[in-house]
Amino acid sequence: MDLFDKNLNQNQPLPDRLRPKTLDDFFGQEHLVGKDAPLRKMIEADDIPSMIFWGPPGTGKTTLAEIIATRTGAHFNALSATSSGKKDLQAIIEEARNRLKLQNKKTILFVDEIHRWNKAQQDSLLPYVEKGIITLIGATTENPSFEIVGALLSRARVFTLNQLNEDDLLAILKNALRLYFKNGIKMQFEEGSPALLIGLAGGDARALLGALELVIKLKKEKNNAIIKKEDIKNAYLNANLFYDKGGEEHYNIISALHKSMRGSDSDAALYWLGRMLEAGENPLYVARRLVRFASEDIGLADPNALTQAVAAYQAAHFLGMPECNTALAQVVVYMARAPKSNKLYAAYLEVQKDIREMPREPVPLHLRNAPTKLMKDLEYGKDYKYNPAYKDPVKQEYMPSGLKNKKYFNE
Repeated sequence: MDLFDKNLNQNQPLPDRLRPKTLDDFFGQEHLVGKDAPLRKMIEADDIPSMIFWGPPGTGKTTLAEIIATRTGAHFNALSATSSGKKDLQAIIEEARNRLKLQNKKTILFVDEIHRWNKAQQDSLLPYVEKGIITLIGATTENPSFEIVGALLSRARVFTLNQLNEDDLLAILKNALRLYFKNGIKMQFEEGSPALLIGLAGGDARALLGALELVIKLKKEKNNAIIKKEDIKNAYLNANLFYDKGGEEHYNIISALHKSMRGSDSDAALYWLGRMLEAGENPLYVARRLVRFASEDIGLADPNALTQAVAAYQAAHFLGMPECNTALAQVVVYMARAPKSNKLYAAYLEVQKDIREMPREPVPLHLRNAPTKLMKDLEYGKDYKYNPAYKDPVKQEYMPSGLKNKKYFNE
């Protein structure tokens, strides 16, 4: 079938209409699917293990899974971990079991954003992977070592997909323009616009094609055939595509969230939280930043902030998106409204400075543990005063001699 078949549903997003059907049409990831590459050899030999595709958004994880299913003749089922659960999985497993038994046909189950499933959900895949009822292909933007349960990870091969380079994105852009040309749409680019379109995509083919589709749609409405740099910038922003999880905007937005909470602006903090979550940010990343904020910017001014933040992390882990969005929103507002104190943070910075700049201070003898006779003979623990044994406050030195009377945390 022609990659740009006009019979394709014109209501489909451009990335779906351009999705390659064969490895020869697939751009990028030469280390996996190029000539003599390991994954290509597996596909050509029809020897497909369960596997995890790890890489940034828009690098071809879903496309590769579909190509594998087509090439091997397996039935293809896809689930998104953000919107599916155990009930959806069980329905697919039952069909896969019957398909294998009655038709001797394999089933490939593709689970997008598999890291969003909790431990119990991931564990539920194990018996079906082990028995060969399904071949699992999981896709994740997060490090599988941390986000995929060990038992499942040990039964799957991990393949790392890289960000697409400029040449790959240029080839994808040219193919997209060929599709538009075949459908009677002719556009001209202002000098430098194609490079900007590719640069802002951040190695993400889906972002590139989404922005291109939007800018062409807007140009058609205005009967204007010249695509300018400003059009491309607006397309990325208006499509809410201008959020690269590994790039500058990622850090800009988490910084804006942090500073909004520090400035006690709960409305701005909610907005920046939403910008991240709605763009597909891992909620556990956001939750970890909130835990840090609770001790760095609030500290003992409101010790309950840390409890709230840890609870939000657990909620995000148990629920995933979209259900955990309100738990994170609750904590973001709590943090913004809480009293602020960075004294703990400042105190620990001072500790770090002394550790780096001063010689290693020995532990005072009276504070040392003395589990052996030799240590006791060396006077380890000698003259230590056991605080609970005294009614009145005990006066003894806990700092090493070189830091005597040093104060880090000031009330």
